[in-house]
Amino acid sequence: MAKSLPILDERATGIDVGSERMHVSIGGGEPRVFGAMTRDIDALVQWLCEQGVRSVAMEATGVYWMSLYAALTLAGIQVLVVNGRHVRNVPGRKTDMADCQWIATLHAHGLLSSGFVPPAEIRRLQDYMRLREDHIRMAASHVQHMQKALERMNIKFHDVISDVTGASGMRVMRAIVEGERDPHKLLALCDQQVRNKKGERVVESLRGTWQREHVFALRQALKAWDFYQQQIGECDSAIEQVLHDISGALPDPDGHVGRGKAGGTNTPRIAGLHKLLVKICGGTDPTCAPGMADHSLLRLISETGVDLTNWPQAANFTSWAGLAPGTAQSGKRKKSQARPLNRVGHIFCDMARSVTKTKDSAFGGFYRRLKARRGGLVALKALARKLATMFWNTMVHGLEYVEEGLKRYQERAALSQQRALASLARKHGMLLVPAAATAN
Repeated sequence: MAKSLPILDERATGIDVGSERMHVSIGGGEPRVFGAMTRDIDALVQWLCEQGVRSVAMEATGVYWMSLYAALTLAGIQVLVVNGRHVRNVPGRKTDMADCQWIATLHAHGLLSSGFVPPAEIRRLQDYMRLREDHIRMAASHVQHMQKALERMNIKFHDVISDVTGASGMRVMRAIVEGERDPHKLLALCDQQVRNKKGERVVESLRGTWQREHVFALRQALKAWDFYQQQIGECDSAIEQVLHDISGALPDPDGHVGRGKAGGTNTPRIAGLHKLLVKICGGTDPTCAPGMADHSLLRLISETGVDLTNWPQAANFTSWAGLAPGTAQSGKRKKSQARPLNRVGHIFCDMARSVTKTKDSAFGGFYRRLKARRGGLVALKALARKLATMFWNTMVHGLEYVEEGLKRYQERAALSQQRALASLARKHGMLLVPAAATAN
């Protein structure tokens, strides 16, 4: 006779979270419905406390769960935020009422595990960083509007210079919307290096048709760009304040702290950013690793925090980030399946793209060697996994990266290939003889 699953917590509660209503079931019993207003959430938390509830499970539905999560944790109730795919309902019972009962039943039997939710101060940093990244994407869309307006006027200035949003490009475009049409006067607004190397091309690229409607579109795009630059600056100020709040009670790092890596144009303009990040990381400097600039480290901390012991091993961390393949097994058949990248996985892939351009690093050699066999996408993801493993080891064990160099990596790769050849020769009853021996 089959044994039933034991009930670990009779008061285990499941909540189906919505934008207007919260459906609550204790131990899989009759659901109770609450509103989603602040007073309704307060009433829900008070009712759970009166019922002696110690643990609650709910799906991570959009952003609706966040206010309830904060109220429940403040009341001392353990909250499991579970993946919706892990609590799929049985067929024929898909209603909000049934959902909360099903979640409560699974939770009562101990069949649910919580996803990662960073601490409150890291969630504050995360909100500012994600808002800032939204502003960067919106600003980038208006750069495309600038380029489109220039193209409609048959002005090829953005094809000649490397970055139309640089100092030279912005001075020229602002002069255009203010009425300047002389190509030589517009060239004079460019940097000296641009004038020396690309002077004639810039002059020719600035001969256009100057339709009024397209100049208007350029003016609108410039105003939108300036607006989002102001928004990004305000986010930088808020992020700086959060970083000071997080690092305020922490000890200063021992020894000399370097300047860190500058990063790209989207790096937050925060005074002493590198020192703040090293202090938050407990004196460890993860930016010693290739591809890890201050901006990348700040993005990672805003998503994972600095305590990576939530993942017992580096393999757990890379799997959570979507950088390691999953497995699907049915009977004797077993195959790998791709996992979707989360935000952290995308950050490591961005870092890996910068590492692929290095000429003398071991990681660059690893990428090129694997790319030749498996293709660029597979090699990039494998490199990102290596970077994620290195980051976990740095944050958990305090290990520092030491560059072994491309030559050392190639020597190890050649030795590995030789061992594989020797093993293959033994398998077929053959002897592997070096070329130097046969020459003698």
